[in-house]
Amino acid sequence: MSNTEQDNSIHTIEIEVDTHYLAEQSAPEKGRYAFSYTISITNRGPERVKLLNRHWQITDENAHVEEVRGPGVVGLQPEIDPGQSFQYTSGAVIRTETGTMRGSYEMLRADGLRFQAPIPPFLLSLPHTIH
Repeated sequence: MSNTEQDNSIHTIEIEVDTHYLAEQSAPEKGRYAFSYTISITNRGPERVKLLNRHWQITDENAHVEEVRGPGVVGLQPEIDPGQSFQYTSGAVIRTETGTMRGSYEMLRADGLRFQAPIPPFLLSLPHTIH
């Protein structure tokens, strides 16, 4: 097995997301809708992991896709011990009232194995627009 293979039988990362519309940072008349998202990353595996990189696909309701790649999250490359969580808040701006985000984190296990932890798709939307 190479050190970049996915091995979900050994390692599990749980990702939870909470989103909020930021009316004070939005300008709907200019096609600017700002959202914050708080992500909790929990290490359910047996070894410490380090979050190396992130990859996001942000899609608005016009199917415009923005890809974001980079090291760590909010300027950090956190290490997460087994059973522990790391939480951070960041933001995204889209051109429509609703959109989605999905992606992955590249993680590094203590034994040197790199793997992708998928971030399930989540919705960005103004309050009361989705029933």
